[in-house]
Amino acid sequence: MKAKSTAKPGANGRPGKPIRPRGIQTHEIRIIGGQWKRTKLKVADKPGLRPTPDRVRETLFNWLGQDLTGWRCIDAFAGTGALGFEAASRGAAEVVVVEQDSALVAQLQGTQEHLKAHAVRVLRGEGVAALRHLAPASQNVIFLDPPFDGNLYEPALTAAARALAPNGFVYLESPSLWTDEQLAPLGLVVHRHLKAGAVHAHVLCAA
Repeated sequence: MKAKSTAKPGANGRPGKPIRPRGIQTHEIRIIGGQWKRTKLKVADKPGLRPTPDRVRETLFNWLGQDLTGWRCIDAFAGTGALGFEAASRGAAEVVVVEQDSALVAQLQGTQEHLKAHAVRVLRGEGVAALRHLAPASQNVIFLDPPFDGNLYEPALTAAARALAPNGFVYLESPSLWTDEQLAPLGLVVHRHLKAGAVHAHVLCAA
């Protein structure tokens, strides 16, 4: 069943501000670059939800390149969808954003409709399972930002390595540094790395 729009109509029939799902307190982050540059995204105040900070996303897309035209991407643990919508803003042809929480899914759908982000597909589901269903070598960028207190890193990286296209990248956020020695069994290596507060941000590529 298609979800109802969560955006109020604005002046001249243009989309207004997305409506947040009832009972969710929010703050905001912004899209850094591309066609929706400076557009604000709602961030629900939910335990464990850690949107990638603006500064880290800016650095990430400096590493990946400002123009992602034609790229296929998946944001496997989407939360706010900041990474997926940032990729779409920069021209990605296909972006799948995956989230389990129903309220967050509704919020993601509202953002997708508000932005008229036709390249973005919102999928309710579990991130590792979604990665395992991807065709081999099909994704140019795979965004992995799973819950820090879960045991999802190894299965997510294993599935991501299989789905990664030649010359593609995996973005990984974690509470600790992943080394080349840890990644070697998966066929991945660290291409770039930064530490921002308690977060380690990695760009990985095929070994």
